[in-house]
Amino acid sequence: MDAHGLADALREVVTSANDPLAAAAGVSARAMHDLAAVPAIDAEIFALWLADVALAQKLGWNAPAPLLATVIAHPLLRSGPNGRRPRSGDRDWSTALASAYAFAACEAIDVAGGLSRQTQKLFDAAPKLRAKSAARVIEMMLADDCVAPARAAKNAKLSERSARRLFDRLIELGAVRELSGRASFRLYGL
Repeated sequence: MDAHGLADALREVVTSANDPLAAAAGVSARAMHDLAAVPAIDAEIFALWLADVALAQKLGWNAPAPLLATVIAHPLLRSGPNGRRPRSGDRDWSTALASAYAFAACEAIDVAGGLSRQTQKLFDAAPKLRAKSAARVIEMMLADDCVAPARAAKNAKLSERSARRLFDRLIELGAVRELSGRASFRLYGL
């Protein structure tokens, strides 16, 4: 694979595209074509990632957001008589790509709204906590997807028992959820 040649070709596609969706569609289609020798699944994952990169560049974002790969296999996007998911080599790839980005944006907005509401519940619960290091645990909850009581105890200088009790209190207040579904070695998150 000629990585430099591929990079140059993709830059050319991005600069010549009129809009962000055209850049994303063009880059992904070109990548699939140029990566014909690579296993198809690897080439497709890479092409979807490149589409997100091209979209981010055209929109002037600081970093790409993984949008396309998260929704491309969703049943709502399947079309045709066989209900086949869209692929970058398809004739109507640009339309499918636009639909996928619209669907991904709606899902991202829903997730952001839910996280915002849970974050507010966590802030509202903070004054009701009596643990000395509760603020540090709240910071950890906001910084990570999930937190184990043992890690919270270590970082916040709490005993493991007091960390577990703190998480029990946060659940009681509706500020966090238990994510692991286990009786021991639990994980908590927003």
